[in-house]
Amino acid sequence: MRRLSTADPDFAADFAELLAEARETTETVGTQVAAIIAEIRARGDAALCDYTSRFDRVTMTPGRLRVTAAEIAEAKATVPAELLAALDLAATRIEAFHGAQLPRDLETEDAVGYRLGMRWLPIDAVGLYVPGGTAAYPSSVLMSALPARAAGVGRIAITVPAPDDVLNPLVLAAADRAGVTEIYRVGGAQAIAALAFGTETIAPVDRIVGPGNAYVAEAKRQVFGRVGIDGIAGPSEVVVVADAGSKPAQVAMDLLAQAEHDESSQSILVTTDAVFAEAVATAVQAALLTLPRAAIAGASWDRHGAIVTVRDWSEAAELINRLAPEHLQIMIDAPEAFFARIRHAGAAFLGRDLPEAIGDYIAGPNHVLPTGRTARFASGLSVFDFLKRTTWVAGDAAALAAVGPAAVRLAEAEGLGAHAASIALRLEKQKSLT
Repeated sequence: MRRLSTADPDFAADFAELLAEARETTETVGTQVAAIIAEIRARGDAALCDYTSRFDRVTMTPGRLRVTAAEIAEAKATVPAELLAALDLAATRIEAFHGAQLPRDLETEDAVGYRLGMRWLPIDAVGLYVPGGTAAYPSSVLMSALPARAAGVGRIAITVPAPDDVLNPLVLAAADRAGVTEIYRVGGAQAIAALAFGTETIAPVDRIVGPGNAYVAEAKRQVFGRVGIDGIAGPSEVVVVADAGSKPAQVAMDLLAQAEHDESSQSILVTTDAVFAEAVATAVQAALLTLPRAAIAGASWDRHGAIVTVRDWSEAAELINRLAPEHLQIMIDAPEAFFARIRHAGAAFLGRDLPEAIGDYIAGPNHVLPTGRTARFASGLSVFDFLKRTTWVAGDAAALAAVGPAAVRLAEAEGLGAHAASIALRLEKQKSLT
């Protein structure tokens, strides 16, 4: 774990090194992913089954790729009632927040009489990738499927790996609660390829969303253009801003909540109090003795964790905007005032009693967020990821007469004669009629 202080003369170089750290890169798997995609395109279901059998240690046939309605019902029946109730509460809150995001169509009329507008329409078909490797994520099902449903997407297909032929019952229950029945027990780059290009069993989609490992991220990058994607997700990350008014044990657990995702995850504490920083570092070591995923969390904290001590909160805000973190927890007095200084963060959690883990499950906003400093230009998953815009213009000859001559001159300046003529012919017709 790194300790940095803005008072240190080498801080600028140390912080630049922290920013430049490549915790996971897709470059090393690009060739392998390209080969997998080519095989899926060439051999369809046969290649999909071969890769699934090899990577997930299960004998797969085309007839078993899709999870049946009976399997979904059977799995849901094994989930305790109180867990289904918790799932329903989360789904209800996610539905409400994303439903409120739906935009209105636009129509306006300008001075020359043209009516101008923009119409929002849902994407026809989307594919949702749900991770299923070192942990199962029913929450990711809700976070991906419910915004798509709110947007009005007609077809939603889920792919989720089933290592050793085991599917988490809560994942299937979450899909059922979200109204999704098209579920395939496949994962990795092969699942992304199947969603993008289609196989005999899986029809292609128009957009693919959802996080995954380096192979999934690289596959999404390679199929982009054939289909849309939400972004290239990397390892999870959090920045916690806290002072001595917070409890070290709580801050430590908030840091480890991200670290336990993956050994490549990153957790950073930013504080003005060096004594508090050391108390948190000590609390992290104590907490690691209690966690079931301590090996993963410990490796993440040791390799990628950091504690940054700053002189004041203005300095902290500047550093956070450079980090552009996926998650930002603000655990100081007047968190809203500090948040007003933040330009780049995927999602923010304001208050000492609002851990980021609430956002992972039940707060309402989406937990599929930009990682690896991409919050500088990207946003978390929302209804807008499942909608597209169509602009339109309606007008008559009088409106064309008002703006057409300028358009002709611009087209001629660009050397596009047909463009100019398509407008000029109508203007000449108007002159002949007057």
